[in-house]
Amino acid sequence: MPQDDANRLGEYLHARRDLVTPQQAGIPGGTNRRVPGLRREEVAMLAGISADYYLRLERGRDHNPSPQVLQAIARVLYLDDLETEYLLGLNVPRPPARRKQRTPRLPARLHHLLAAVHVPAFVEDRHFDVLASNQLATALSPRLRPGENRLRSLLLDPEERHFQHDWEAAVVDSVAAFRRSVDDSVTDQRSVELVGELSLASNRFRTLWARHDIKALGYTSTVNHPVVGELHLNREKLAVGDLLLVLYYPDQDSDAAEKLQLLTSLAPAGGQQPAAAVDPPPGRDVDVCHRSQDSRGQRRP
Repeated sequence: MPQDDANRLGEYLHARRDLVTPQQAGIPGGTNRRVPGLRREEVAMLAGISADYYLRLERGRDHNPSPQVLQAIARVLYLDDLETEYLLGLNVPRPPARRKQRTPRLPARLHHLLAAVHVPAFVEDRHFDVLASNQLATALSPRLRPGENRLRSLLLDPEERHFQHDWEAAVVDSVAAFRRSVDDSVTDQRSVELVGELSLASNRFRTLWARHDIKALGYTSTVNHPVVGELHLNREKLAVGDLLLVLYYPDQDSDAAEKLQLLTSLAPAGGQQPAAAVDPPPGRDVDVCHRSQDSRGQRRP
């Protein structure tokens, strides 16, 4: 479940400490250890700080460690540059979460762009909710239609286990990318709802969420399409305000390019999947929500 905002730093340190083995840190393991990773006093010793001070950090009793201290701890915990940046950010106070969030607004120009591009493309928000997509995106995967959540689909839809070339790696990377995306708003209504749902429904999500991994998704994706077979695609994410335009495209003259051309010929004509029940008028913005209509015209959560 979402972490206690009062001690984000302590929870992160504890989670990452559990992932470093004594052998990695050059400490004899022994047989009498009660923790899976490093002890608090071992982290303190290796970082060059007192055990009492480190204990205060983990328990949330000291909210103002210096960047030098945090960087020393990051080295002990083998954090990469992105994770170290995240650790340093936990030391910066953040404004109180807004209880009521605005419905995302999808600029009309994005509808036009989705209809114009000849590769699978969709728009998502920071929670991985799909807000709009073109026909080629839904031909690539029906889980990319508006109203779906990509992380929920990945974890809970059995089709994704066949669709993803390496489902386990995709899950690990996506949960880490999701935490990076939503952490500043981890207490907002949508984040609480989604993390709670996935925590109840997926043991794998609970385990990975507790690790506090932080990662940016890679620039390539390999999937197994039920009609055209394996596709190795490049992935590009372009920020448009608070939203992301995501495009999947093949290398030029590749096998994937030929298969994507075949998929294009099989996709129904009509441009894009609407973000709401009715396409927006040209030149105007449209409010989008986290629901879509099923084939019978009923509202689906």
